[in-house]
Amino acid sequence: MTLFNDTEIFTSGLAGKKVFDLPDTELLLHDNFFNKEESNHYYTTLLQATPWQKYAMEIYDKTVTVPRMISWYEDNNNLGADLKKPNWTPELLSIKDRVEKETQKKFNSVLLNLYRNGNDGVGWHSDREQNFGPNAIIASVSFGETRMFRLRHKFRKEIPSVEIPLHHGSLLLMAGTTQSFWQHQVPKTTKDILPRINLTFRKIDRSL
Repeated sequence: MTLFNDTEIFTSGLAGKKVFDLPDTELLLHDNFFNKEESNHYYTTLLQATPWQKYAMEIYDKTVTVPRMISWYEDNNNLGADLKKPNWTPELLSIKDRVEKETQKKFNSVLLNLYRNGNDGVGWHSDREQNFGPNAIIASVSFGETRMFRLRHKFRKEIPSVEIPLHHGSLLLMAGTTQSFWQHQVPKTTKDILPRINLTFRKIDRSL
């Protein structure tokens, strides 16, 4: 995998804190949640030190490799946790601590996604996996290239879709009934862009 040091071209965003006035969701964006120096450090460290893996999933009886790389971390005392997985790194714990203090929510796992270039993305979906419950709270942190994050209401087609640029060091909190009523995606792009690293903090409970 090619490693990049072009952190100076990444933009941190100027929106500050923004609460979106949308139905059936609690959506909060915090641009520049991590400052430029912090974001550059986390981007470089996570890009180089994370054990990135390809991920395959079943879609309509076919095995498909998703267009991005992933890595999974969780607390070892979680029910059913795979103890062979890597332990939380100091950087991940530091990011997690900041996110928990800001959101006043506790998380016990994180999924890291590496979008290597514009050919990587994720299609429309909701995070409603069984082990996260029907209305999972997702705290999403982004480092690297700005990518567009889109949302659309599942049932009310008269509500326009929403586009949110997720900048270097941003925090997006999806809470309330977001996962029940909204879908989201990170579309691919033909632009020549650098990698983006996205961390989605969650609370997993395999007893659900």
